[in-house]
Amino acid sequence: MLFLIHPDGGPPIYEQIVAQVIYGVAAGALEPGTLIPSVREMAERLLVHPNTVARAFQELERAGVVTARRGRGMEVTAAAPAACRARRQELVRSRIRAALREAAASALSADDVRLLVEEELALVNGSPPPPPESRTWKPS
Repeated sequence: MLFLIHPDGGPPIYEQIVAQVIYGVAAGALEPGTLIPSVREMAERLLVHPNTVARAFQELERAGVVTARRGRGMEVTAAAPAACRARRQELVRSRIRAALREAAASALSADDVRLLVEEELALVNGSPPPPPESRTWKPS
């Protein structure tokens, strides 16, 4: 699994690691029994301090996503997929909620927000956005 860390701004790095492991498990990229890189190995790969990775692993272990296997490292637990799917929804929902608050604060109508979401979802899925004539507003 490839981890993409954004060190400048945004959530703390340990939270980014936690979220990416959760997303990987929820998506099936990290199956139960899968060993994840050691603290040292992941820190070297991501060019971050080992304590940052250790903090992320501690949080994942407390959540029941991974468990320590003596001499082998951290392993994805059997209960992780269900827990991670639920946690993934919580994480995405909170980000959507923040974006909707920003849209409401900027006085966008519900229809305009729906259109923006449809356009962005189409782009993310590799489809062309809806035709311009279907827009209720015109971007400046």
